[in-house]
Order: sequence, then C-alpha cells, then structure tokens
Amino acid sequence: MKQYDVIIIGAGAAGLMCAAEALRRGRSVAILDKANKAGKKILISGGGRCNFTNLFIEPESFISNNPHFCKSALTRYTQWDFIALLESYHFHWTERSLGQLFCDQKSGAVLRVLLDECQQADTILDCEVNQVAFESAYTLQTNQGDFQAQSLVVATGGPSIPKMGATDFGVQIAKQFGLKSLPFQPALVPFTFHQYDIDKYFKDLSGLSLDAVVSCNNASFREALLITHRGLSGPAILQISSYWHKGDHIEVNLLPNLDASEYLLDMQQKRGKAELKTILAEFFPKRLAERLANTLTNQPLANTPLGEINQHNLKAFGGQLNNWIIVPSGTEGLRVAEVCTGGVSTDELSSKTMESSKQPGLYFIGETVDVTGWLGGYNFQWAWSSGWAAGQVV
Repeated sequence: MKQYDVIIIGAGAAGLMCAAEALRRGRSVAILDKANKAGKKILISGGGRCNFTNLFIEPESFISNNPHFCKSALTRYTQWDFIALLESYHFHWTERSLGQLFCDQKSGAVLRVLLDECQQADTILDCEVNQVAFESAYTLQTNQGDFQAQSLVVATGGPSIPKMGATDFGVQIAKQFGLKSLPFQPALVPFTFHQYDIDKYFKDLSGLSLDAVVSCNNASFREALLITHRGLSGPAILQISSYWHKGDHIEVNLLPNLDASEYLLDMQQKRGKAELKTILAEFFPKRLAERLANTLTNQPLANTPLGEINQHNLKAFGGQLNNWIIVPSGTEGLRVAEVCTGGVSTDELSSKTMESSKQPGLYFIGETVDVTGWLGGYNFQWAWSSGWAAGQVV
C-alpha cells in the first residue's frame, strides 16, 4: 500500500491547485483521476482558449445556499494571485468583454502551468476509486492498487458533460461520511420550449442573435440572446439558467435601451403610414421583426400601418417588447451544461479550509461544493481559490 500525506481525487482545476499548494508546504501528494489525462475540462474550456478568471470577481457573482461561504477563499486567493502565477511563467492573456480573461495560447498553456507546479506529486491516471474507508487514516482501494493518507481531498467536480466522465462521485463520498448535499442541477445551460412555443416564436429563426436583458428570480443579465431550433441560448440565457427552476417564467427585455411603448406611440404620430414590421426592422432582423409583430399580442400586426393600430394595443405591444414573459419547458440538461448548481452543503464545511466539520481530514473543493459562479471565468476562480484554501492545511 502506497502512503502519502495527502490524496486528491480529481486532476482538474481545483485538484491541481490544491496539490500545488500542498507540495509547496512539503507535503507528499498523490493525485488520482479516472480519466486518461489531467485537466480535460480545462482543455475544452473557452472554446479551447480557457477563460481562466475574471477581473470582476465578487462573492455576489456566486450562487450557493450560503452566499457568504465563498467570501473567505475568494478574498484570500484572488484573481490577481492567479494572474501573478501565470505571469511568472511569462504567460500572455487577453481581456474580452465583461472582464473575461482568456489565454493568448491554447488552453493547454494553463494546464501546463498547473502540471509544472505539481511535478513532485504522483499523478495516477486511469485510476478508478472503488472504495474509500477511514480508520485513523483514509484508505482507498483502486484498480491501480491501494493508497493511504491522513488527508483526503475530493475534487471530482459535478456531473455536467457526462461524456467526459463527469459523475456525482463527490456527493456519494459526502453521503458515505454523513454529510448533507444539495441535488445537482444543470446550470449555464440553454433553455428548451414546448413545440407550440417553438412553432409560434422561434421556427425558422435559428441562429439569430440580439442584445437583451433576461431576468428570473431577482437576477438579471444583459448579454447576447441566441435563438436555437429548440429554444433559446446565448450568454444571457446561460447566465439566467442558473437561477431558473422548473415551472418558472423568464422575462426578456428585447429593447433594453428604449421605452418601446413610448417610442411606438411617438412613431405613430410621426410615421403613421409605416407598417409595424418596418419600424421594428430598425432594431431587429427583418424575419424576427415580422415574427414579433405577429405573435407578441393576440392579433397579427406586422403588416398594419402604425396609424391604424389602436393606441391601447400599440402600448400593450411595446410593453411586451420590454417585458416578454415566456416559460421554458426545461433545459438541454447535464449533457451540455457548463456547470451544475448544488453539491456538498456548505453547512458541512469550513469556509476557511474546506474541511468537513464532521469528518476530520476530509476536504471538498471546486464544483463538488455548493458554490456556482457566473459564466465568464468565475467557476475557474472558485476552483483556484477553494483549491488554494485547502492546500494551506491538508
């Protein structure tokens, strides 16, 4: 049986960060992962460019049953600390919209930094953990032999993108040791709609994109909205999906820079002979302008001159443009979700060390924990910060 100070299950962002910090403190570390290579999700992230953090990391950008839990780790290991680590390797990055930072090289450059930091660890790949037991130390039975350590770190992520081998292994370990978890739910994921709504609103419009504000359950995001053949996607939709629950409606402001009712009534006075679809085509692609004019109220108005539309109806239509309420039937699910909400309950863990309060020496980090960030580098920063926090004490 091989013995170490620390065993980390999961060679992803959080696990590698934790290993690097533990090694820095002189600890002996084994990293076990069932995949055939480390950091697979890092490699595919950001379209292969790895959106590795965000300039505007704030605790308010994270969803958790305890919104205060993430504060300790995020303030002790910040985005600037991770940027400094990358820059010590002469790493170049680019800021895109909304503070998102991407590699100038491919995502593998970030992974190489982490693997370089973990050179002194034993990294064992294609390693299936079959059993975890505890009697004064943690003993792991695997297909590659038995391992033992005083500290066990679970960094196995959530079950999103199962084709990459993602599972809920982390919450299974938590349950084994009597720790509560919240059910994993797909997050940062496109919405699907009932066929009736698809036929009415979206049919033949797949691929059209527009700037919109999307709101749900007191959260709002202004970013691009993309129509798909099954419903809605794009950054605004992915963001709001983390706040949505089955049966909830979403509110879409299709003209966020404009009081649409006021504008249309003004145009009615100035351009009464112009058809509604012509006015809307100044803001939307023509096909979408016509579809909106024909579907957002009870009567098709696309070909009607503004001067012939009842003022009450025109005002109501404008209200719909600024506050279109629709109910998704569901999401595209774990298959395409970038992350999940839920995970090991933060009530069970120390926010300073990520250690279980019930089970000494057992740690949970990264997406396995009930902390989920916004789209745009936030979830990577939680991986770095929570991994760093555990790495100071394991």
